[in-house]
Amino acid sequence: MTEFTPGSALAGGALIGAASGWLLLADGRIAGVSGILGGALGPAAAGERRWRVAFLLGLPAGFLLHAWVAGAPAPVQIESPLLVLVAAGLLVGFGTRLGSGCTSGHGICGVARASPRSLAATATFLASGFATVFAWRHLLGGGS
Repeated sequence: MTEFTPGSALAGGALIGAASGWLLLADGRIAGVSGILGGALGPAAAGERRWRVAFLLGLPAGFLLHAWVAGAPAPVQIESPLLVLVAAGLLVGFGTRLGSGCTSGHGICGVARASPRSLAATATFLASGFATVFAWRHLLGGGS
């Protein structure tokens, strides 16, 4: 996707903020997807697992709802080899565990609460992403 779509970006950001705020105000929980997924897959109490699974099911449901309302989803082209994608996913998972949270927990909820730990984590995520793209594209000759 190369087109800038401020309307849908604004609507998506508002919905993410509303969902995160609702979870915090209604239940006192941080909407970090990696923590929610870890709790859903790990040994959790029955009540804990139910809301976590509902939250996770809402993620693809939002995409499907948007695709239904908008007509057809925007085409996505992935040019990287499968092995690179799997390695990248594993590195993101490792970084999430190392940073005690992911971009949604630290970047959305933590930064909104002015948490120093989340500000540092988000700055680290961004710097790592910039360095990875630079190395991949300019030093290793990866995709465009």
